[in-house]
Amino acid sequence: MTALQEAQSFIERGLSYQHLFTLKAELGTSLDGGDGPLGRRTLNAAASGTFEGPRIKGQVNPGTGDWMLTRRDGVNVIDARLVLLTDDDAIIHMSYGGRAVVAPDLIAEVRNPEKRHLVDPSRYYFRTTPTFETGSAKYNWLNNVVCVGSGRLLRGRGLAYEVFEIL
Repeated sequence: MTALQEAQSFIERGLSYQHLFTLKAELGTSLDGGDGPLGRRTLNAAASGTFEGPRIKGQVNPGTGDWMLTRRDGVNVIDARLVLLTDDDAIIHMSYGGRAVVAPDLIAEVRNPEKRHLVDPSRYYFRTTPTFETGSAKYNWLNNVVCVGSGRLLRGRGLAYEVFEIL
């Protein structure tokens, strides 16, 4: 079987997934490093946040965030590292890469804190691939999962992710 045939077989079988959690965060002040050799690097630190799903919930540790690179072609390359504090006192390190792609005609709307949440998420691309690391026996299973996240903008400087575990 060729690689293409294997890929087609995989697609036909389909992927199973389950909702892991919804993460909502309010960003603090951004630290804009200006235009560099790869584009514009900005730290978007989380001021506060929560996450909740059927098997896990808690808060986002303030100060963690996204070291985003806006490439010269306008694509935002996500490079985020968060510390999740569960409601039962476990610490989980979450990191994710991804892309946020916004059409030029939407830039003004998504940058407007009073209107950004009104932009239909189907009009922009905001996807991530979270991974987790923890020493908690209760949440050890997170160390071995593959996940995808779909982001959307909230009012103000907020954002939300729906995170799904691929089964």
